[in-house]
Amino acid sequence: MTYVFIHGLGQTSSSWDKVIAHLPTDIQIYRPCLSAIVKDKQITYENLYNAFENECNRMEMPLCLCGISLGAILALQYALNNPQKVKSFMLIAPQYKMPRLLLGIQNIVFRILPQTAFGSMGFSKRDMIALTTSMKKIDFTSLLNEIACPAFIVCGQKDRANQNAARILANTIPNAKLSFVESAGHEVNIDTPVTLADLIKKAWFYE
Repeated sequence: MTYVFIHGLGQTSSSWDKVIAHLPTDIQIYRPCLSAIVKDKQITYENLYNAFENECNRMEMPLCLCGISLGAILALQYALNNPQKVKSFMLIAPQYKMPRLLLGIQNIVFRILPQTAFGSMGFSKRDMIALTTSMKKIDFTSLLNEIACPAFIVCGQKDRANQNAARILANTIPNAKLSFVESAGHEVNIDTPVTLADLIKKAWFYE
């Protein structure tokens, strides 16, 4: 069994540090650095997903996937493409169909920001714009009711942009549970790491 934690856009693998510090110490954990696994390929969502899938396929099966934002989209697609390899997954601040207006606004913000603002994000300004642009056609709506494994949907109470998608996912995936995290915004793993760790333990270790 491998527990895979996938960070969001603008985060790094270390964004999970405070969450993992409150999980059992005897479990096998993999935290991919998304900007590193793409290596020298063009930064597009398709290339990123393929690199992520290749990394996961080298892990000890089955997998429990926990992804936030961009990481949640990668986790969802992997579970859809590889149902026999996934025992369970947790999607935090999730989307299943990319909101094009929101992506457009995000791209405008990225274009305005100076290159120095992207220094700690792993991806360059150019890469961030290319990645988000390539995500506009993502739509897993028709596949959600095919998911058989347990799914846990998590969203911060202050994360207005993703709450509706979280509810739809929880209502559409057959074996899904929804949790809203009090006092948390979009980055639940940063805002309330102990609360998130408790949700993970309840979902995967203390059933």
